[in-house]
Amino acid sequence: MEKAILALEDGHFFYGYAFSGFKKRETGGEVIFNTSITGYQEILTDPSYKGQIVVMTPSQIGNYGINLEDDQSERVWVNGFVVKDVPNVYSNYRAVKSLQDYLEENDVVGIFGVDTRAVVRILRNYGVMKGYIGIGDISPQEAVRKAKSIPDISELNLVAEVSKKEVYRWTQKSWRWPVGYQEQTEFRYKVAVIDYGVKRDILRLLADRGLELICFPHNVSAEEVLSINPDGIFLSNGPGDPATLRYQIDQIKKLIAKEIPIFGICLGHQLLSWAFGGRTYKLEFGHHGGNHPVKNLKTGKVEITAQNHNYATDESKLTADIEITHINLNDNTVEGMRHRNYPVFSIQHHPEAAPGPHDSFYVFDDFLKLIEECKS
Repeated sequence: MEKAILALEDGHFFYGYAFSGFKKRETGGEVIFNTSITGYQEILTDPSYKGQIVVMTPSQIGNYGINLEDDQSERVWVNGFVVKDVPNVYSNYRAVKSLQDYLEENDVVGIFGVDTRAVVRILRNYGVMKGYIGIGDISPQEAVRKAKSIPDISELNLVAEVSKKEVYRWTQKSWRWPVGYQEQTEFRYKVAVIDYGVKRDILRLLADRGLELICFPHNVSAEEVLSINPDGIFLSNGPGDPATLRYQIDQIKKLIAKEIPIFGICLGHQLLSWAFGGRTYKLEFGHHGGNHPVKNLKTGKVEITAQNHNYATDESKLTADIEITHINLNDNTVEGMRHRNYPVFSIQHHPEAAPGPHDSFYVFDDFLKLIEECKS
């Protein structure tokens, strides 16, 4: 085992041991924590984590290994991975490799033996901050200096790094026992997906509903989207600060004016906030995990949701044309909204889970119903 260090820009540092990333040997990024007990493979491959070092709060991560089916994209996107303990043996009938091998293959630095609860307490008390991980004999002073030198996440164009560069079609449906993944062959409506770093399970749940999905890069123009005559438009999740995506916001404004049904999730929700004339702000330590209570203001029901966002919609900046449909019961932040005059709605949390509860699957049905209403 090689010694490793995690340093935060405020001067805190923690020693541990490296279990992957031996070629890369160092990394940096915005340090956040995730409270999900399971689903580390989905977290690692979620493009929304690009630019971040993820600290997992459960005491052990990696015990069920890695399989070939649960990836949310084609690679691992996290900048670094920090856990309390990683087991030497994994056990699951679907597993094909260890977490260590998986991270090493993806050249991602992972460390264990860190007091992750102490890290979480610091982030909760002082907010998310930049951090550095180094493998080897690195002094705390040098590690803290490197943490401070890392660019702020708002200075980076992370969406451009995770979005696919070409137009592509998606037909794969959700995993079902015992057949696994199957292809959707019958389509009811055509939907243009703007890929800011979309997760595969979001696409699968849309495909389940008979939607033909044509996926465009993040920098697509409104005119290109409209050229396929879509019945609906989906704005995906993705990493980084929505305020930096001025071109994307301008294109969304043009699409809203066409009165085509639009549905946004996470970053897509935040971009709609800006397109509506509102603003977003950075949360103190973000929402990351599979256990966040959200109230549906239309039904009065409380859903337990999966979340992964550092920014939230500023409700005070929204106009009277916007109706808040969901709120987070932990801090009363906006979790969902809809436009009163245009067929547009969005959700801040991750209704597809992956990982997490399935309480919010119904929003995909809501999108289908909205398309049907607009077509009738």
